[in-house]
Amino acid sequence: MATSTPVRHAWRALIGLLAITAVLFGINALGVYVFKGSSWVPELALDLQGGTQIVLEAQTEDGADPSTEQMQQAVTIIRQRVDASGVGEADVTTQGGNQIVVQIPGQADEETRNRIEASAQLQLRAVLVAGAPTNTFIGEDGNETPYPTPDPTLAATPSVAPTNGSDTAWVTPQLSAAYQAYDCADPANDPASAPADEPLITCEADGSFKYILGPVELDGSSIDDATFGLQTTNNQWAVNLQFDGEGTEVFSEISQRLYGAQPPLDQFAFVLDGYVLTAPSMNAPIIDGRPSITGNFTQETAKVLADQLKYGALPLSFAVESSNSISATLGSQQLQIGVIAGLIGLALVALYSLIVYRSLGFVIIASLAVMAVLTYVALCILAWRMGFRLSLAGVAGLIVTIGFTADSFIVYFERIRDELRDGKSITSAVEDGWGRAKRTIYISKSINVLAAVVLYILADSTVKGFAFTLGLTTAIDVLIFILFTHPVMQLLARTRFFGSGHPLSGLDPTALGAVYRGRAQFRAPVADVATTAAARRAAKSRGEAVRRQTIAERKQAELAAGGAGTAPKQSGPKPAKTAKEGDD
Repeated sequence: MATSTPVRHAWRALIGLLAITAVLFGINALGVYVFKGSSWVPELALDLQGGTQIVLEAQTEDGADPSTEQMQQAVTIIRQRVDASGVGEADVTTQGGNQIVVQIPGQADEETRNRIEASAQLQLRAVLVAGAPTNTFIGEDGNETPYPTPDPTLAATPSVAPTNGSDTAWVTPQLSAAYQAYDCADPANDPASAPADEPLITCEADGSFKYILGPVELDGSSIDDATFGLQTTNNQWAVNLQFDGEGTEVFSEISQRLYGAQPPLDQFAFVLDGYVLTAPSMNAPIIDGRPSITGNFTQETAKVLADQLKYGALPLSFAVESSNSISATLGSQQLQIGVIAGLIGLALVALYSLIVYRSLGFVIIASLAVMAVLTYVALCILAWRMGFRLSLAGVAGLIVTIGFTADSFIVYFERIRDELRDGKSITSAVEDGWGRAKRTIYISKSINVLAAVVLYILADSTVKGFAFTLGLTTAIDVLIFILFTHPVMQLLARTRFFGSGHPLSGLDPTALGAVYRGRAQFRAPVADVATTAAARRAAKSRGEAVRRQTIAERKQAELAAGGAGTAPKQSGPKPAKTAKEGDD
């Protein structure tokens, strides 16, 4: 005998759910054992785990206090830098009017620290001189001798006024001598403090090259966007820039000036915190404001450079006031309390389900267990790929979702029971109840997701964890409802225990008052309703049936009852009396 269509659909859905679960576990296993970036335990946020605190103090040219607008703009850019590094649930706030406090969950790696601490404005300068980072020369005696400190009597101002940022007239005798003596490894050299309208002696961030750069011609605020990607023409990683309107015009003039010039005058340096990030040569005039930087990039170095160029324009310069580890503000005790609260909620939902729905309660418990597994592995993957960290607010979102998930099952089971009360078979009740329940559930879940999205966009960062977990678990709830709960009910409805309406199944037609035989047709009343439990249940069923009658059904029942208790009347004229009867 061929398997029925609902059964085939049920098995397909369950196999699909099993495949999704296997894929999720496989992805996380790759992250754990191959890429070494994931874990089998979700990452915790700052309030539960503790982490690193970096305090940055604003530095202004005149020593005055920075404005509130400048501080808020700096907070936004630093938060973007932290997010770009893959750190989730970080906290960036102002303190004392001139300080920014950055709190990062866990221990911040060196790359993340550099992104945060590289807080000067991004500058774009033309290259005037480039060479090896050495500051010594070989004397006539064959010994290596450091270049002397520049003679203060050397000319420090250009003899001819420079016409543009690439004019070599900027390189005065004193500047040339200072360049020769400049030591890239000397921590006393601070190129970040150089004026924007004067040349700059600096080095590559890794100390591999030494430069004399012209005055600032553009700053990081002119860059609208910076991305990275793999070029198909040469299979090299590249960083792609997008300038704003004014930046496009200025960079067009610069590119036309640099193109065709002798090296290193054809180079243009991107300077962050006084150090050169990159100094590419100009291979063609760029008039559309979309230059592309290529070189010996890897995927990681291209991403880092793109992030530095995109988030490098701060309205202020900052000095690192302190950097230290901090303890969890809530800690493991609060996490333990949250887990206990979640377990208590699950236990109460399970107890209620078993009392009200009997064996159907095990379907609810199994659905919640499957949902818990998928949510857990999803949080592990999101921690690896998106830097998501579970905060106490996120734990609260998981607990609240338990009630929302139970609502879906209750709506579905009550729809099935309504169909049973209408006199349908259990298999038909499951299919028809599904058709009626899913519309209600889809609407309610879409409202939950919409509320989570609005809350995530508009709320403070401390509430974003709640909104994120609420939206994530709501989406998983719908998935479980489609791929697990309904398919399991389709299969159970065809078993002897549930299909025959066993009293412990939760689908007993008699206990539910399923007295309809069809529309407006009822079971015949039971003669003896006095003492037996069966008679009492039958009486309850009849009362339930009467209560659920429509107006049309009630009128039809009254007419049927009136016709049964009255003899039918004869139609036609009365017979006339005979003469004999009249005589009597």
